[in-house]
Amino acid sequence: MNGLTVAGVSVGFDGTPVLDGVDLAVAPGEVVVLLGPSGCGKTTLLRAVAGLEPTLAGTISWDGVDLAGVPPHERGFGLMFQDHALFPHRDVAGNVGFGLRMAGMPEAHRDERVGRVLDLVGLSGFGPRSVATLSGGEAQRVALARSLAPGPRLLMLDEPLGSLDRALRDRLVDELGVLLRRLGQAAIHVTHDHDEAFALADRIAVMADGRIARIGTPAAVWSDPRTVAVARSVGHRNLVSLGADGSCALGRLGSGPGTVLVRGDRLTLGDDALPARVTGVAFRNGRVELAVSVGDIALYLFADRAVVRGDTVGLRIAGDAVVPLADS
Repeated sequence: MNGLTVAGVSVGFDGTPVLDGVDLAVAPGEVVVLLGPSGCGKTTLLRAVAGLEPTLAGTISWDGVDLAGVPPHERGFGLMFQDHALFPHRDVAGNVGFGLRMAGMPEAHRDERVGRVLDLVGLSGFGPRSVATLSGGEAQRVALARSLAPGPRLLMLDEPLGSLDRALRDRLVDELGVLLRRLGQAAIHVTHDHDEAFALADRIAVMADGRIARIGTPAAVWSDPRTVAVARSVGHRNLVSLGADGSCALGRLGSGPGTVLVRGDRLTLGDDALPARVTGVAFRNGRVELAVSVGDIALYLFADRAVVRGDTVGLRIAGDAVVPLADS
């Protein structure tokens, strides 16, 4: 396969396994997001691909060529961290061009490349600026430009927007997605934020306990997360426990005990439907989100009309709203 192939990779620290037989492929031009909670192994996987962590088993290859023994600086990969680690004694251009200078690129070519990538990230003319004068968003753009300057065949981003406020993060995620696709840049992006993952990814790989628990397009992972852990990681909240006969306050939703997802995007309000009590109302992104209760079950959905806390509403559950989940 062209691009990155990770096959059966395991990593451990002091006898404790951190990655356990991970398989992953990233095609040229594809953006894959590693999503999961802290400690699930996503950063360790990124570092193993970069050559910064030794593997106990498995192979990492590019275009079919095994990278075992290839040092990080010879892999042709770019790496960007949350703490952008800019050099305070260098100006913006000096930071962006540092890797090019280390690689021996002539000064004239280096200056041209630096100017081009600064323009790509929306910082045209920032070359002479001191990094001490940059805002958080500008500093992240400089770090991105530095990672892109050498023309990496794979760009790896480890929580690059995690320190930014929500509004700035959302804006930069959108800009990053446009930029990566305009460049045809293969990328692995690590985050614990499911909104960020869905906004950016061609495919999402949800990690849990050192393994990839689910991988697929954002639509596929959202509609069928398959396990409780994955459902929680991608932002689902309507997880319902069933009794021995598959029943709950919503009715019979399965054939036996277990957990099901009741997709909030497949719930609507309507007359002559299951009575539910409104326990919370929130206005989010131009839509009204309701919290409702049916017996001992709490559910969340977006409403198409105004209601207030304490109202009783009719709850319609679409036929494809209920998705069975495995416990692990």
